[in-house]
Amino acid sequence: MGNIHYMDHPLIQHKVTLMRETGTGAKEFRELVSEVATLMCYEATRDLPLKEVEIETPICATKSKVISGRKLAVVPILRAGLGMVEGMLSLVPAAKVGHIGLYRDHETLQPVEYFCKLPDDVSERDIIVVDPMCATGNSAIDAIRLLKEKGVKHIKFLCIIAAPEGLEALSKAHPDVNVWVGCLDEKLNDVGYIVPGLGDAGDRIFGTK
Repeated sequence: MGNIHYMDHPLIQHKVTLMRETGTGAKEFRELVSEVATLMCYEATRDLPLKEVEIETPICATKSKVISGRKLAVVPILRAGLGMVEGMLSLVPAAKVGHIGLYRDHETLQPVEYFCKLPDDVSERDIIVVDPMCATGNSAIDAIRLLKEKGVKHIKFLCIIAAPEGLEALSKAHPDVNVWVGCLDEKLNDVGYIVPGLGDAGDRIFGTK
């Protein structure tokens, strides 16, 4: 799966271990999710184009580089994806934010769409879809399909923890989408949760369980 990029940075690995711990409370968990999102955003935006501009330093005039007009949008998959937005915006504060609401039907394990609000110019932007977990991959597949239907041409997907089954399904459904993964876990269990995983990311972010 050539479109999958695994991140082995020590800081990401360390913070994910803390996230996995049962004793990590909601406040610390939220902070860790945001910090990992920032680290992942740094890597996932490495290919942004640059252009030279003329500036004045306190010493002299010089030419230096800035991002070349690339318009970005961060689109979290609700609700857990919200936990990654602040970390992303800390590096790209000018990015717009859209929202796609999906929940997993616990009988079928399929995503059910309940909300979609995107920037008016979404088709002209590079989109980074974020969700802490990629378990079956169905939510990511559905969110990306929806964006493509809106005319979006450039999409990336970031997840902190993924199961092999989910990545395989996502790569097969959208081979043109580059995926960044913080940690690749062992498998899915019989109710569709990632093993060893960290439980329900949304519940842990918002303290609802």
